[in-house]
Amino acid sequence: MDDCIRQKIRELIQREVVVATGCTEPGAVALAAAKAREVLGSMPDHTELLLSKNVYKNAMGVGIPGTGMIGLPIAVAIALTSGDSHRQLEILTVPGEAVEKAKQWLANNSDSIKIGLKENCEDKLYIECICRKGSDSATAIISKRHTNFIYVARNQEVLLDNDCASGSGDCDGDCSLHLSERLVYDYATTAPLDELKFILDTVELNSAAATEGLKGYGLNTGRILMENAEGDIVHTVIARTVAASDARMDGCTLPVYSNSGSGNQGIACTLPIFEYGKAKKCSEEQVTRALILSHLTSIYVKRGIGRLSALCGIVNASIGVTSGITYLHGGNYDQVCYAIKNMINTLAGMVCDGAKPSCALKMSTGLYSAFVSAELALHDKVVDACDGLSEKDIDYSIRNLGRLGHEGMDQTDDIVLDIMTHKQM
Repeated sequence: MDDCIRQKIRELIQREVVVATGCTEPGAVALAAAKAREVLGSMPDHTELLLSKNVYKNAMGVGIPGTGMIGLPIAVAIALTSGDSHRQLEILTVPGEAVEKAKQWLANNSDSIKIGLKENCEDKLYIECICRKGSDSATAIISKRHTNFIYVARNQEVLLDNDCASGSGDCDGDCSLHLSERLVYDYATTAPLDELKFILDTVELNSAAATEGLKGYGLNTGRILMENAEGDIVHTVIARTVAASDARMDGCTLPVYSNSGSGNQGIACTLPIFEYGKAKKCSEEQVTRALILSHLTSIYVKRGIGRLSALCGIVNASIGVTSGITYLHGGNYDQVCYAIKNMINTLAGMVCDGAKPSCALKMSTGLYSAFVSAELALHDKVVDACDGLSEKDIDYSIRNLGRLGHEGMDQTDDIVLDIMTHKQM
């Protein structure tokens, strides 16, 4: 493989697999709020947030790290009272005294925060924050990617206006890199091992979150599954993985490595591969290459779906997992493709109904399907090309899934958000 292509792929993975604390949507909203407050230069009297429906949906019911609270108001309060925009998606990791300061401020100033939908917003990931104090105002806008500022202004002075900033598009900052499953597979299996070992960094943080999650968070999905694993390797692997999601979605302060802007996707792409490889006594090289295959396949599939979608992110993440599991079993390229097709025809309809503790339950569903799809593929069993979204060509099959998630489920987003905001509690 050409050295330039290898470098571009490595840079893509390193852009997409990064550390994040807590759910990335509240983190991105907090990042915008902190930036606007910093540009304003003082504590605002009023803060207005205008969000795309996907961001709004994903931030409604998720725990905010270290607060014991859910939703955006406390995240915004932390950003305004203690936030540092240089910390990007780790902005909500603050000391306990900073959390208490934010809670006290929110108790006295909750009416000063207004959160609503951005009208006629075409971007699925859009966050606009306007901070006002007296006659002064500051605006910060994030779009396309969770840390990508496209506009910053103070009063009439525009400090940044760049809708085409690096990394702002759906091509993840490098439109010249055209991925295919063949390219993904070849990179993961043939690139020099020393160039790939950076992916092992994901294991320590995500494993720590799993260990913490087994203490009991959210629905206790991981802990309950672990108590009933009875030595079953797959059951144990999935239990540890979803325990990390339990912790993360219920406000655990431990950071994790994310994938494509999602901590849950990063957890899913990492832990099943590492835990299963360890249980099967695979070599470090096998595990490293399988991790790369898992993460990069997920990134490739996610490109077509879009950064945020009504299609649950565990779909692309578990497609990555089934690729890695197939490889760990000695599966060849064709069998990896079979596993991916099996997954596309299994999980294509899983809807994202916001970030919340029960995401761990969805993760378990995706991961069990990943293991089943891999097992079938290793026996050369694959869904027929005339079935559902699948086609003979693997890349066409992946594009079909992308069309469903990017174009086909827009109305689903509207209905899900309407249901979530009009519940009879």
